[in-house]
Amino acid sequence: MLDHSKTPVFTAMKEYRKKNVIPFDVPGHKHGRGLREYAEYFGEAMLELDVNSMKPLDFLGNPISVIKEGEDLLADAFGADRGYFIVGGTSFAVQVMIMTAVSEGDKIILPRNVHKSAINSLILCGATPVYMSPEIDEEMGVSHNVTLDSLKKAYNEHPDAKAAFIINPTYYGATCDLKAVVDFCHEKNMLALIDEAHGTHFHFNDKFPLSGMQAGADMSSVSLHKTGGSLTQSSALLVNTTSVDGRYVRKVINMMQTTSPSYLLMGSLDVARKMLALDGERILNHVIEVSEYARKKINAIPGCYSIGMETVGKPGIFGFDPTKLSVTTRDMGLNGMELYDILRDEYNIQMETGDVYNSLAILSVGDDYDNVDLLIQALEDISKRFQNTRLDYKKIDLHYPKVVISPRDAFYAEKEMIALEETLGRISGESLMSYPPGIPVVSYGERINESVIEQIKLFKASHGVITGMEDPNADFIKVIKE
Repeated sequence: MLDHSKTPVFTAMKEYRKKNVIPFDVPGHKHGRGLREYAEYFGEAMLELDVNSMKPLDFLGNPISVIKEGEDLLADAFGADRGYFIVGGTSFAVQVMIMTAVSEGDKIILPRNVHKSAINSLILCGATPVYMSPEIDEEMGVSHNVTLDSLKKAYNEHPDAKAAFIINPTYYGATCDLKAVVDFCHEKNMLALIDEAHGTHFHFNDKFPLSGMQAGADMSSVSLHKTGGSLTQSSALLVNTTSVDGRYVRKVINMMQTTSPSYLLMGSLDVARKMLALDGERILNHVIEVSEYARKKINAIPGCYSIGMETVGKPGIFGFDPTKLSVTTRDMGLNGMELYDILRDEYNIQMETGDVYNSLAILSVGDDYDNVDLLIQALEDISKRFQNTRLDYKKIDLHYPKVVISPRDAFYAEKEMIALEETLGRISGESLMSYPPGIPVVSYGERINESVIEQIKLFKASHGVITGMEDPNADFIKVIKE
């Protein structure tokens, strides 16, 4: 048994600070002395520990001491054979998984509602996507998860696929029958890759759906910073070495990950892992209680709906993560982007995202009743203000566009810029999405349909954040030249 009370990286950082080392290495601010305004605001300790790799603190590219010990503890906490500190976010971990599993010409099965990082990795490695259609919830206007049948259908049409990529959970909390999906992948000699950007907490409380490692997955990427308490941009990659060569994974990581990793990020991974391993069950029991309290209150507010456990068993919802607190306000005539802006600008409440119909709050290890009560009070006030006053609300027919050519071919193809209104039927040469969550409305190589155009128009009219395109206003879209 490993001792999860230990924090080898964080402890080494504190020891380094005690020694008051004279720095003639990078970074250039030299323990904050060259960045006084920043040091005075955030405190000397943070700047003194923003340091470069060195023997006492180990090297992330080839860890042999404190980072290796920290990664071993990380793997043990999540039930994996190998764990890797990732300082480029889970987007990077997703790219490493895919680039480890497939290469140019290989096929990989993915749900269409993947994060942009998965599609970007296909451009980098040249693999071909085989998309599964997730179950679309017309009332919420979101995609839930895939089903085992959708995976079987994709495999039967492409039995040469090398891997399958699964989201656990989706942005709005839906999970698939992960154990059955992973078992099917292994039965067909496919690697099972799990995107657990929003499921770090699953492994530490059995009231949640199964984690990727619990289901026997080959690789899993987890955003400890999203729901596990570590600093933004810190993440982890988990590997089962019976099917994946851990040494090769390190090689893929080192091809793309920075050679100047932040010890502030790695130290926070160390401390977050300790907290989850030693006290995660108790902490997450409390988060579940707060989430269900909030959901019950929100569903009593006229015009508001927060999806919950009552939906388990519906298509695309085998299991559900109660810490994803979505608020659907279409019945009071507000779309999710409008609600998102109102809560931020008028009530000083920052939601995670707003989309066509919903705004989403993500509850995690740092949440309690006080802040949730403020959200509930704000929604009660908004309900009184807007109920039955916005009858012009427009419903959008949500349908994913069809893939015509591979993302890589589309990325490198000759393109032209045309007006958004003229793009119907053209093949997209870029990837457009509302961010967060970063799921493309249309991606490289897909034929633009009416749903794509209407969603982009709604994002623009509602002042939503659209990213991925060259024209910052999305008035013009880059398409493949015909």
